[in-house]
Amino acid sequence: MFRAVKHVVVVAKAKKSGAEPALSAFASHFSAASTAQRLAGKVAVITGGASGIGKATAAEFVRNGAKVVLADVQDDLGRAVAAELDADAACYTRCDVADEAQVAAAVDLAVARHGRLDVMFNNAGISGALTPVPLASLDITDFDRVMAVNARAMLAGVKHAARVMTPRRRGSIICTASTAGVLGSVAPHPYSVSKAAVLGLVRAVAGEMARSGVRVNAISPSYIPTPLVMRTMEEWYPKATAEERRRIVEQDVNEMEGTVLEAEDVARAALYLASDEAKYVNGHNLAVDGGYTVGKPPNMPAPAQ
Repeated sequence: MFRAVKHVVVVAKAKKSGAEPALSAFASHFSAASTAQRLAGKVAVITGGASGIGKATAAEFVRNGAKVVLADVQDDLGRAVAAELDADAACYTRCDVADEAQVAAAVDLAVARHGRLDVMFNNAGISGALTPVPLASLDITDFDRVMAVNARAMLAGVKHAARVMTPRRRGSIICTASTAGVLGSVAPHPYSVSKAAVLGLVRAVAGEMARSGVRVNAISPSYIPTPLVMRTMEEWYPKATAEERRRIVEQDVNEMEGTVLEAEDVARAALYLASDEAKYVNGHNLAVDGGYTVGKPPNMPAPAQ
């Protein structure tokens, strides 16, 4: 609001002093800057880019001028997404992020095709076993599988992005975490632990990478009706209809009244962190959750009436 009032004052003074041509030039420049492609000339790798948040982010990055390498194990979906986007701007490569060599190859592909890597969006993830179980019954094999994809692979993505970004002294590395990594009991234990590890990873490496001009940040979305989440809902609520399960995700679970969290909202958060607008944002966890993680009602009986 202060900016708007200040702008009105500037306009009034400009008209009074006869400086309208200069003001007009300023307004034209401001308008052009506000609609400019925010990632023009940048090159990005997006893991898990074939669906959900990764797919939405790929579209947002390309729309803002980036060249994108989609890395995923969903070959048909990945190729289809790449085909929907500008052929010169997007390509698909198969990448099982649990295999470090394949992560390294995706990074090398971006450099081979475009000469550099500016943005690494470590987004691929799995839910693991969906049925909540007591801690005493936890399946360690399932835990290891979730950690391999959601945590170890994130480290591999950060490592290999740093390998090519550090010599250039610039770059943005983004890791998809979750509200489940901020609050306990939001998801099954393996998933929660893996996402908490992502936040720990970002904090561990951000300072070191800053000295090389590279930023490392996380995004923690709340529940979004992505294919991954809807498969979870299907198992948790087998008797509910697809529409009822979507309503649970969009209205019952989430905090913000009157609006729905979508994959595109997370994509725009990633766009910000990838862009030069976030040039001094480092080691941060950007929660896209409508305030879900900032509070919890106390476990207290209702007041006597």
